[in-house]
Amino acid sequence: MLKEYQAGWLAHDLAAGLVLTTMLVPVGIAYAEASGVSGVYGLYATMIPLLAYALFGPSRILVLGPDSSLAAPILAVVVQISGGDPSRAIGVASMMAIITGVLCIVMGFLRLGFITELLSKPIRYGYMNGIAFTVLISQLPKIFAISIDEKGPLRNLLSLVKAIASGETNWYSFAIGAGSLVLILFLKRFERLPGILIAVVLATLCVSVFGLDSIGVKVLGRIPQGLPAFSIPWVSDADLVKILLGGSAVALIAFADTSVLSRTFAARFRSRVDPNQEMVGLGVANLAAGFFQGFPISSSSSRTPVAEAAGARTQLTGVVGALAVAVLLMVAPNLMQYLPNSALAAVVIAAAIGLFEIADLKRIYRIQQWEFWLSLGCFAAVAVFGAIPGICLAVVIAIIEFLWDGWRPHFAILGRVDGLRGFHDIERYPDAKRIPGLLLFRWDAPLFFANAELFQERLLEVIEESPTPVRRVVVAAEPVTSIDVTSADMLRELSRTLSDRDIALHFAEMKDPVRDKLKRFDLMELIGGDSFHPTVGSAVDDYLNEFGITED
Repeated sequence: MLKEYQAGWLAHDLAAGLVLTTMLVPVGIAYAEASGVSGVYGLYATMIPLLAYALFGPSRILVLGPDSSLAAPILAVVVQISGGDPSRAIGVASMMAIITGVLCIVMGFLRLGFITELLSKPIRYGYMNGIAFTVLISQLPKIFAISIDEKGPLRNLLSLVKAIASGETNWYSFAIGAGSLVLILFLKRFERLPGILIAVVLATLCVSVFGLDSIGVKVLGRIPQGLPAFSIPWVSDADLVKILLGGSAVALIAFADTSVLSRTFAARFRSRVDPNQEMVGLGVANLAAGFFQGFPISSSSSRTPVAEAAGARTQLTGVVGALAVAVLLMVAPNLMQYLPNSALAAVVIAAAIGLFEIADLKRIYRIQQWEFWLSLGCFAAVAVFGAIPGICLAVVIAIIEFLWDGWRPHFAILGRVDGLRGFHDIERYPDAKRIPGLLLFRWDAPLFFANAELFQERLLEVIEESPTPVRRVVVAAEPVTSIDVTSADMLRELSRTLSDRDIALHFAEMKDPVRDKLKRFDLMELIGGDSFHPTVGSAVDDYLNEFGITED
């Protein structure tokens, strides 16, 4: 980047960095509180990752930092292990950041950037809607200045309702939080106005001028002056399995969000971003956060557009933002002393509202209802069981969905249709003509352990149902993109079964990599090299010539 840097970009990057800072500070503090750690750690988790990503990240404009989509899974682990101890809370969160970082780096070096693509869009919508709901519920008690024990989203909501009914609400806190939320949502339509900063500054002034902190409005309080020190986080007697699972879930969410956002902005600048390098950059940023008293971070879908709109050209924008935060911590940390917790909760709730995806789910319901209900199932899992179990369940459902499509694939018997080239599904074209003694069978999926037996069953069934005795089976293998040991053994058994019945097994349009696998599995000699045809048409011609059959 430095080799290609143009002098004309400097003014844009400096200005964009200062504009970006107006969002980095309040958002970083708000997401820290939402993640179960003190607000100052949100500034550490903002500053350090921006510097790390500038060195290792491939995107020129992406802004990293604390994110609303990560708040729920971080909070779920921190609350269970910390026991309300602030030092244990940041220790657990930092350990999660290190696990997230290491996992992302390893996956990047192993070139596994495609992994996040295994989650279908309905499933991603489901768990993101569930996380948005969980984050929103977790912040409502702060709006009302009510303390409740974390027991899960639905039970937390029930506890909150009971507390409000029993008169525990601080209505001054509610007025500030609700007012801040309304103002943030209203100012969102004005892209050039720093709505979050305006709302937070006004809320802070209200508390400071009217002394609302003395009548029950909870505030951020004094934050430590100075920069974060390098430290190796460790929490004694911690449940390492929960921390490992939490860090892994966070890594999946963070990279899924980051890869999508990175590709989006790369397309705008007509450039390309390597997803594996993106994973390494994200991993290094999380690793740096973990060793400097931070917590897991991701890309920001709200701060990145702010940087772009402010004229950012390169990652120097993020560096300027990080240095500005550092100056604030060194020179004037007490500027945020009277920042009310309810206003911070409003910042997080506004972000959570933006995470909900409703419109596209309506489209999915209209075109494929079972995927819509799958999405709702993932949402319910996150909402009922919490972020970590819900996300793990979403991954399991994604794998089951993938296996189901390959486990019970479509298959077809092919015939010739007057007026159409090629051979077509006789169910779609009832008038299609079948060639006596020849069965053209198409299998629309890879052959693997889950569908190998079904392939054999279906093929033997259609042989029995054939209107004429079958002398040759031709498998139209163009859709068969892979084969494994289980299905190879099935083909060996099938070939012998058909041979005993004087039925020849042939293949057409099989891809070369699949044929190479058949050679490794010692199937080519058994089936015979002359049983493979380049096209279905050539397989039909070979059959007609061999048996002297003339088509009508």
